[in-house]
Amino acid sequence: MRTRRLTAALALALLAGLLLLDLSRSAPLDPFAAPPPIALGSGQAPGGAHCAAPPE
Repeated sequence: MRTRRLTAALALALLAGLLLLDLSRSAPLDPFAAPPPIALGSGQAPGGAHCAAPPE
């Protein structure tokens, strides 16, 4: 049981470290320049994903 707790603690520490590294190195998000998460009825064309491409 001791090894399992150690492994879980190390995994959580690694995850927290990666999150802190990402937050410290990335630029802050601009919510006004971000695309809408759901653009239903907005008139904007879907894009940015392979599932948004019309079938040929």
